[in-house]
Amino acid sequence: MVQAKFSLEASQIDFLNLYKEYGFKDKSALIRAAIDRLKKDLEMQKISQSAELYAKLYEEDFETRDLTESALSGWPE
Repeated sequence: MVQAKFSLEASQIDFLNLYKEYGFKDKSALIRAAIDRLKKDLEMQKISQSAELYAKLYEEDFETRDLTESALSGWPE
């Protein structure tokens, strides 16, 4: 694995030192899990923002809305 050097606040070090209480084998495992979770959260945030943008565009685009609704007619609900 690649190593990295970074600075942390004292409170973050205190939290990091509790790695065993959170079920991690070492501090690095806790950091890797935290980074993976942050990455996933940021990706989900990006997806959510994209969905909101598409919903807004769909709401404002009457032609696309009419086309979608006509394509749905006849399909069972």
